Amino acid sequence: MSGPLHGVRVLDLTTVVMGPYATQILADFGADVVKLEPPEGDLTRHNAPMRSKGMGHIFMNANRNKRSVALDLKQDAGRSACLAIAKNADVLVYNIRPQAMARLRLSYEEVRAVNPRLLYVGAFGYSQRGPYAAKAAYDDLIQGAVGLPWLLHKAGAASPRYAPATLADRSVGLHIVNAVCAALYWREKSGCGQRVDVPMFESLLQTVMGEHMGGYTYLPPIGAPGYGRMLSKERRPYETSDGYICVLVYNDKQWRAFFDLIGRPELLADPKFATQEARSRSFDSANALMAAQMKQRSTAEWIAALDAADIPVQRMNSLEDIFEDPHLASLSYFDEVEHPSEGRIRSMAVPSEWSESAPEYRHHAPRLGEHTREVLREAGLADAAIEQMIASGAARAAG
Repeated sequence: MSGPLHGVRVLDLTTVVMGPYATQILADFGADVVKLEPPEGDLTRHNAPMRSKGMGHIFMNANRNKRSVALDLKQDAGRSACLAIAKNADVLVYNIRPQAMARLRLSYEEVRAVNPRLLYVGAFGYSQRGPYAAKAAYDDLIQGAVGLPWLLHKAGAASPRYAPATLADRSVGLHIVNAVCAALYWREKSGCGQRVDVPMFESLLQTVMGEHMGGYTYLPPIGAPGYGRMLSKERRPYETSDGYICVLVYNDKQWRAFFDLIGRPELLADPKFATQEARSRSFDSANALMAAQMKQRSTAEWIAALDAADIPVQRMNSLEDIFEDPHLASLSYFDEVEHPSEGRIRSMAVPSEWSESAPEYRHHAPRLGEHTREVLREAGLADAAIEQMIASGAARAAG
């Protein structure tokens, strides 16, 4: 066995980041993930930088441990082959709009007809029960819908801007993984398949509004929405005498230690700093005090002093710094592996650690259609039929 989901078969109809990130986690956990791509391939195959055409860096980091099958689902032969694969799958995951799946004649009802035990998991922009049901959605749009650009501007950015990471795609990707694993468990008890929808807007909104419901938590409201600590304009890496540092002085014990460290123990009696509740009403004052103090010493001096006082502190890394981080190096987090077409590459480790059934790197990110013949044979198609599909353009095979 390789991973806790060994023996689970996943038909992956996802593209770009959100879906592939989720199905890579399922693949890392041991599932046999068949990535079904259009003949031109997943869009992220073509995002530079890349060493070989069709093997872009984002694709490489979201599709390991999968097998690639390239089919044209708009052709009857391609759709039939997809249903043949689905017949023996445990899970189907897709991240286009349900209306598009219906146009391909791959709706839940149509796929369920060939496999009633299938878990049909859709990840798309918005709940299908609301007026946004048919709207297209991408990471930037969903960040805007849940208020992230507004929050960044409110917290001090010169203008609204998106977080420079695919927070919506990857956060909702984890919701997809949770849904698949929970649905598999329920099927083990009930024996029944089902449809599961994971909408981006509603899923990411939980991440944002968990803090920012604020006074709107209560009816009638007792204050504005928003969490003061997150919106404080001084909540940022603090400038030291020679760089920047990340510090969080949070509870009473830590504030007491910090005031002792700077030689100001009397501040603990200041009404603005005396209790957790008081500090939660004056985050700007606390952060401004921190900002002024941090400038008095170097980054190295502060790290040594704060570590000794058991106050949470971390160096502010650049992207280049991350690759030199001693903690990550000790874990071999960026492992070096040999890719058959791309040569030596870095691969990030599975972040969870298991005493049994440990996930592992089993297979490189595949070339487009690398496993088309192999998977279609497993689905019961004859070699002659497979070659006819490839010749007609209904399927594509690598090399």
